[in-house]
Amino acid sequence: MRGVVMHAPGDVRVEDREDPRIVEPTDAVIRLSATCICGSDLWPYRGVEPVDHTLMGHEYVGVVEEVGDLVRTVKPGDFVVGSFVISDNTCEICRAGFQSKCVHAEFVHAGIGTQAEKARIPHADGTLVATPGQPDDDLIPSLLAASDVLGTGWFAADAAQAGPGKTVAVVGDGAVGLMAILAAKQLGAERIIAMSRHPERQELARFYGATDIVEERGEAGVARIKEVTGGLGAHSVIEAVGTQESFMQAVGATRGGGHLGYVGVNHDVQIPGIQLFFAGIHTLGGPAPVRRYLPDLIQLIWDRKIDPGKVFDLTLPLDRAAEGYQAMDQRTATKVLLAV
Repeated sequence: MRGVVMHAPGDVRVEDREDPRIVEPTDAVIRLSATCICGSDLWPYRGVEPVDHTLMGHEYVGVVEEVGDLVRTVKPGDFVVGSFVISDNTCEICRAGFQSKCVHAEFVHAGIGTQAEKARIPHADGTLVATPGQPDDDLIPSLLAASDVLGTGWFAADAAQAGPGKTVAVVGDGAVGLMAILAAKQLGAERIIAMSRHPERQELARFYGATDIVEERGEAGVARIKEVTGGLGAHSVIEAVGTQESFMQAVGATRGGGHLGYVGVNHDVQIPGIQLFFAGIHTLGGPAPVRRYLPDLIQLIWDRKIDPGKVFDLTLPLDRAAEGYQAMDQRTATKVLLAV
């Protein structure tokens, strides 16, 4: 089969890889229908994270080809959506709703790599969710979004306690930030402030439910949020970038007693303890337990109540994955879908 391998920073190749096979009786092998490039894939691409002949990709949808003897919830022929973290969905942590911290948790990138034609998915019963039937082609991008960015944005909005009567501020206008706006809207937020400087992303933010746009960043961004919230800050703030500036901006924009949901994969972020102490806010974040939300998100998509697939603004064949990485790195694309 063909699959994406990142040999070194900036060096993305599509190569022949060994076809996956059943190894454990809880495995499934799927043939991908679509995959994509994530903003987090840019960290190794830019040399911020180490990379050496790494199998890339962690977002995926497709059709089950084969299952192990102990798999019960999916079968060959099922169209499935999978989480970017492997989980058994039965351990104590999974049952508490934090499948990304499962005792058997394994990130799909590197060891599996789903920017490929096929993939072996361990703990298939706890990781994959079958759709109600074979989806129409136009639903596939939205179902693919559920595999990570939609589920991550939803977790961020949930962690930030977005809901009726709340003002929500979203720091970050990439795919996850946009999906957090969608989620906040669905959860009933009264006001949603998108922090964005890019006109095309502002347009998408408004499509997904943003009521206000704030272009300022850093301390100026915090001041602007407080200005438009009567000096208090937002009830709910979502951090979807992962830099020092964005994280401290999110902390500063959260009102006392408010909630901060952080899902930007952070690098070299150092939080001054005294500042966090006196902020007096609730914080929750990290790798999103997408599996918790998948059944409900799939149904919302199936019923055409949400359209997260619009976040993909460039589609390329798998063999042109390197062009997709370049487009996202240069910000000429928000998120790239790779057709398999």
